[in-house]
Amino acid sequence: MSKETVFSNARIVLEDDILAGSILIRDGKIADISEGSSVAGEDFEGDYVIPGLVELHTDHLEGHYQPRPGIRWNKTAAVQAHDAQIVTSGITTVFDCLRMGADEDGGFEHGEMREMADAIQSAEKEGRLRAEHLLHLRCEVSADNVLEHFADFENDRHVRLVSLMDHAPGQRQFQTMDQYIFYYQKKRGLSDEVFARFVAKRQAESARNSTPHRNAIAKVCAERGITVASHDDATLSHVGEAIDNGVRLAEFPTSFDAARASHEHGMSVLMGAPNIVRGKSHSGNIAARDLAEMGVLDVLSSDYVPLSLLHAPFILADEVESITLPKAIAMVTSTPARTVSLDDRGRIATGLRADLVRVHRAHGVPVTRSVWRQGRRVA
Repeated sequence: MSKETVFSNARIVLEDDILAGSILIRDGKIADISEGSSVAGEDFEGDYVIPGLVELHTDHLEGHYQPRPGIRWNKTAAVQAHDAQIVTSGITTVFDCLRMGADEDGGFEHGEMREMADAIQSAEKEGRLRAEHLLHLRCEVSADNVLEHFADFENDRHVRLVSLMDHAPGQRQFQTMDQYIFYYQKKRGLSDEVFARFVAKRQAESARNSTPHRNAIAKVCAERGITVASHDDATLSHVGEAIDNGVRLAEFPTSFDAARASHEHGMSVLMGAPNIVRGKSHSGNIAARDLAEMGVLDVLSSDYVPLSLLHAPFILADEVESITLPKAIAMVTSTPARTVSLDDRGRIATGLRADLVRVHRAHGVPVTRSVWRQGRRVA
């Protein structure tokens, strides 16, 4: 027997319009959308209904797993805590970022990220999770051991996104030594001599590994149908390299030229929702709002603050004349879903998954009232 649910008296955010009406859910999918109120079902009292948010890049799980330097938390408990905050922020599909490539200077040990992925998938099988969790492998292509770490995931169907990163000094995010000194010398308290050795080592690794590792990983992704992302592209040469590697998602470009070129070549340009909320980048790079006003911002990511993914679209709709609320919501729903070929979600349309969020917003920070994934209430 079919199970039906009706949401009535809602402001339904469609891809290009906001409809005052009702939604019928049947067997986990959207069965009908109708204009006008209904006497049946749950009265939403004029609140918004938006698609469940699709999060492509979040480092948030790491903060639960390693809540203090040197501390490792129980993996299942870390995953559950992460999942709870993700869902109550309106996120129904999340790509958990796992780092590939590390050395004695930092990062996680070989096998640690494989164990974390196993914990996520075990929690999923045991019914512990409310959002759908997929994997985003963040590959530090300059690291000697990145291919070894990447090989741990060669048969994992949860891997749907891979980003190609190089955080060596003089590269991409760290084109100037001022930024690198702040991140790696001052934060770690390194002496000038130790820092100089650290920089020389990282630059040598990048020169030796970056291109062959980037090409090898991109080749595997093409064979497996995994979406590839570039990371911190700064120059037109970087964008050209991304095109050659079949990149579909340009994460956090660090120059206007790179962002514009990526967008014009059909890549989805991703920036951080915290950047929108704060009005600037935490690392001193370009402001996401400027890209929005240029018309080259396609996707938002919560990065390190889950609720920012719900908050930022409302700020854009309020403050950027060319961006309507449906267009802003698409940056956190339909566009990220399409970018990673999840065509069954991200929009409120008949036949799609009933991943839905009830949002109350009179002014300021929006409030998540309720969340449904595949028609089942999860928050």
